[in-house]
Amino acid sequence: MHKQSSMLTPQVIRDGLRYIFSGGFSLNDGHLPPPNRAVPEDFFGVGVASNPDPATDAYIIHQLRSLGILQVRLDLSYGDTTNYQGRFCEALLDAGFAVTLRLIPPFESAKNMHLTIEQTSWKVFVDGVIERFGSRIRQIEIGNTINRKRWAGYNWPGFFIAWNIAYKAIKIHNITLLGANIQDFEPLYNISLLKTLHEKNQLPDVQTNNLFVERVSEPERFDHRVLKYHWAKIFKFNLVKKARLLAKIGQDFDVLQTSSTGAFWATYRIERSLMHGAQKQADYLTRYFTLLAASGALKQAFWGTLLCHREGLIGDGLQDADYPALERIAHYQNADGMLINYKPLPSFYAMQTVANKLSGAQYFGFLASGAGLEIHRFLQHGQQLHVAWTINGRAVPLQEIYTKASLSTASYTHRDGNDFDQNTPDLLSEEPIYISWPKDFDVVTVAKPHITQLSTTKPLAIDVHQPDSIYFTCTQPGWQGVVLAKNQTELEQMMTVLNPENLIAPEKPQSLRHARNAIWAMPHPTDINRQITVKKPVKMYWHKTLLDRYRPSKARRSWNGAMQLSRRGIATARPIAFFEREHDKTLKHNFYICEYVQADCHIGQIFNAFSAGETEFMGVTQEQVYAQLTRFIVKMHGRGCYFRDLSGGNILVNINADTLQFTLIDTARARFSDYGVPMHQRLADLTRACHKLNWLGRERFLGHYFGSIGRSLTWYYKLPFYLYDAKVWLKRRVGRKGINKLMQKIKNTQR
Repeated sequence: MHKQSSMLTPQVIRDGLRYIFSGGFSLNDGHLPPPNRAVPEDFFGVGVASNPDPATDAYIIHQLRSLGILQVRLDLSYGDTTNYQGRFCEALLDAGFAVTLRLIPPFESAKNMHLTIEQTSWKVFVDGVIERFGSRIRQIEIGNTINRKRWAGYNWPGFFIAWNIAYKAIKIHNITLLGANIQDFEPLYNISLLKTLHEKNQLPDVQTNNLFVERVSEPERFDHRVLKYHWAKIFKFNLVKKARLLAKIGQDFDVLQTSSTGAFWATYRIERSLMHGAQKQADYLTRYFTLLAASGALKQAFWGTLLCHREGLIGDGLQDADYPALERIAHYQNADGMLINYKPLPSFYAMQTVANKLSGAQYFGFLASGAGLEIHRFLQHGQQLHVAWTINGRAVPLQEIYTKASLSTASYTHRDGNDFDQNTPDLLSEEPIYISWPKDFDVVTVAKPHITQLSTTKPLAIDVHQPDSIYFTCTQPGWQGVVLAKNQTELEQMMTVLNPENLIAPEKPQSLRHARNAIWAMPHPTDINRQITVKKPVKMYWHKTLLDRYRPSKARRSWNGAMQLSRRGIATARPIAFFEREHDKTLKHNFYICEYVQADCHIGQIFNAFSAGETEFMGVTQEQVYAQLTRFIVKMHGRGCYFRDLSGGNILVNINADTLQFTLIDTARARFSDYGVPMHQRLADLTRACHKLNWLGRERFLGHYFGSIGRSLTWYYKLPFYLYDAKVWLKRRVGRKGINKLMQKIKNTQR
């Protein structure tokens, strides 16, 4: 019996490490795109497939023409030359598309390629494809995620047998040969494969790699899965560097061109941590292709699938349960669903726009790259074109990047191809925009000729995909901030009421709260049936004035926290505006404004009732509260939110029958990451949330929480709760609150 060996063999490891330690990965500033490169006219492509309905062929061809993309990749396996895939391939060729065929043996055939019968079947298949389609085919790719054995079925000996058979058949007909379709950035495989094929004198014309970045949180991030978080930042393995290194590996083994023949972001993965999955997919697509175009490393780059509900440019109307067992990146076998349910997604229009803007463009270089802000300069259609965006959850005023003269002369195009008419953007965000000027216009930036990174002292977060909302920067002299409004008219109405010069904190009796901060309610500026909440610092301890001098204002921190929660789908009071006085050394002249939340109670009141012996609160049982609060906090932590002030009073509750809706307030201390919150931070949040709950209730609630994340409530996890209780006890009796109580007792005694 033939033994299935691992793909990561000792030989692969030796070849890879020998190449790396001999300096093969030496690439100065490899994470930055080099200037003065041409983007190929045929750079953009997409994977396609059809189904038994001939009308699907016509639909796909029509949509491809709408995209403006003529380069397609089609997967063929045994029997496909005589079924709908063969029919579709003929239709594509007749319509003038440049077709890349990826030839795929069935899993069991690839697994048993050492057998003569499987070798014969493979040769008959390859010869049959060439006989039918011949020189009309643009290129043929051999290999389908071969380093994913559970998908492709290959081992190394079997793959080299298949390659040898295909190589001889394809090269006789002078067809361009691509391969071997390595999945993700795993360069040890590329190195060893090309070394072996070089020795066999069977190199591909173009090296192919599915240059995925889905495994990182967004296209620009350093890839933590290369050498974990710390080393990834040191060695700067971002998308640009990975593309350039793969191209260098190919060139070092005499393969002069590299292509990525499949990559995508699946919406279901995005939605594990963020809202608006389809919009984020479109953002990532634009950012991904722009970075690859700027890198100058690739001959072509393909989006993985045209038709698919979770990774395609066109939705098929299906659900995740309908997704095939084999990943489409390994074999895009057919277009699922019914034609009547097909619908272009935001990523379709993003692809249409980026292909139109960048195909054949000249890349001049970047204004900013690799540090949270990306601005890449192209020359296209006789115009200067800047493609610009920030990393997720951040924003920067455009006036902090370009001069007013440059901004007033520019034309602005949305990620999806729509021109901005009246409401030109004030802020640059994670949603890319295209900014263009006449070819000879002198574009001037503010302060620095090359901007390097976003502000760390005044970070700004926004939830850019909120529907029917536009972010406007504050134009009030002496103030800065952001206002969220539907349009310019509503902005003007709001500013007549919310002008920060006229906002005055009421006295304590008229406030919702009045201690270190004054918090009060007032009518909504544009809707008399709603209220808003305003928060302003009124007391700042001297040490805080010193320590917080270079931190964002309280208002900005509250705004940022609420926006980050909103981006992640965690309920909070909807932000409306924040304002901060420029050069304010007192740190007290700032306002945070949000929607007023009508709540039935807060979680502290519920926990107090349960600790007093109540078994229900407003008709809701203890178990219902514990289970639903667990789901809310687990979701919050799983989406990278460490709230840091998760006290009972900051978790508002609305009760509808036996269903609880939770809303977080007081968001200034929250911290956020792109990954789940570590356990010590989860415990820090939970100790605050549970403080008013007795230990019997705590154990029941924490049993729900730890059970939902697959852990048990051990003594080790209980210890922080005892320590927090002790800390609060000391703070109240000995600390500032204790001293205040003592002084009050003395005053009462003197009376």
